[in-house]
Amino acid sequence: MDVSLASGASESDVPAGYKRADAGVIPEDWCTSSVGAEFTVQLGKMLDRAKNIGTPKPYIGNRSVQWGRIGLQDIATMPMTPSDVRRFRLKRGDLLVCEGGEVGRAAIWNDPIPECYYQKALHRLRPKGSYVVPLMMAQLQLWASTGRMTNHVTQTSIAHLPKDKLELMPLPVPPVQEQRAIAEVLSDVDGLIESLEALIAKKRVVKTAAMQQLLTGRTRLPGFGDEWERKRFGDLCTFLSTANNPRADLEGHGEVGYIHYGNVHAHPLPVLDCGYHELPRIEERRIGNASRLQDGDLVMVDASEDLAGLGKSVEVLGIGDDGIVAGLHTILCRDRSDHWAPGFKSYLQFIPAFRSALARIATGISVYAISRKQLADIVLALPSPSEQAAIVAVLSDMGTEIVALESRLDKVRALKQGMMQQLLTGRIRLPAADAADGSPSMEQNVSAHRRPAVRT
Repeated sequence: MDVSLASGASESDVPAGYKRADAGVIPEDWCTSSVGAEFTVQLGKMLDRAKNIGTPKPYIGNRSVQWGRIGLQDIATMPMTPSDVRRFRLKRGDLLVCEGGEVGRAAIWNDPIPECYYQKALHRLRPKGSYVVPLMMAQLQLWASTGRMTNHVTQTSIAHLPKDKLELMPLPVPPVQEQRAIAEVLSDVDGLIESLEALIAKKRVVKTAAMQQLLTGRTRLPGFGDEWERKRFGDLCTFLSTANNPRADLEGHGEVGYIHYGNVHAHPLPVLDCGYHELPRIEERRIGNASRLQDGDLVMVDASEDLAGLGKSVEVLGIGDDGIVAGLHTILCRDRSDHWAPGFKSYLQFIPAFRSALARIATGISVYAISRKQLADIVLALPSPSEQAAIVAVLSDMGTEIVALESRLDKVRALKQGMMQQLLTGRIRLPAADAADGSPSMEQNVSAHRRPAVRT
């Protein structure tokens, strides 16, 4: 049953078994309350260095609070008086909500350290009665993702969520048993998300380690033992002309595809398949004598605000017939010889010796830059093309696996968003809490209420 939540809908639009309330259209057996009626809301201690009185205590701010998790990597200390200790000490089960920045971002305090306090940039929500805290966190996440939170935000130089406005936010209140069931289902999905995130992080570490070994010759693949040859980069590649257009010149209807340095920075993979990824377009009359790209060309960023971004590259594929050019702040490199296996140039940016060479030749202070002449003089030790191809095959397989896991993670996150929109509004009821009028069950949407296993 699709229950409309539009505020302008008439009573005739409310389905049987539902009612209109301050919190929207909800099941008849749900109540409407407010955040302040269900929770004690208290802002944390103000950071006041002038009143540096008391015993130093662990003290967290809103940067430590991410959705569903609290990080203690950069935890600070703050002097606390006996009064501060009574008022601002966190207890297990407290819900911390960001008052500024990404307002509403929330996580539950589960005693990761024995004693801790919180600053004024955070609201602390502590239940007055039986409202389930994880469900409140899910409500905040739904409100933030659907834009409802913005209706209660005060906008100055940055967004703020005042205590009085947070307390007045209407809150749908399902029966306690249903609250717990909803929280359990969403927790199961969170568990799957966390497992996938951990698995992706592990796979990335493994791939990074493999690159460090294979791209330096410290580890050799079976069948390869020849000494690597040292070559000057300018003898291996030739540099072709690029365009020099600002973003204002890029249009959706131009005849030519355009790879801007921002496209290179943003692309997560070392290979860019232009037949699969949509690129900005530019009118042909604006590109001057810029060279058209060919499959296998390397497009490298020649300027960056940090050394880590300098030399970021993509090897292009799928050029097609329309034509594509490399643009502003890029260097276009094309094979000068048969010393390259397809795909290997894209991994140059991960070779430690190449990165060190880029750092040495970089010029600038706030923005670092490299020139084609300096790049051409870099000397590299390279494996044979056949060994390059074998290395590319191994690293590409690892990258493909990570991309597949990231795609799965995106789908699970989207699934959770859809589940929140259905469950937290009562549009779909869980099996144990089905409405008497036969509202659709979540049984087919969630095959089990147990946390799914993730293979590692």
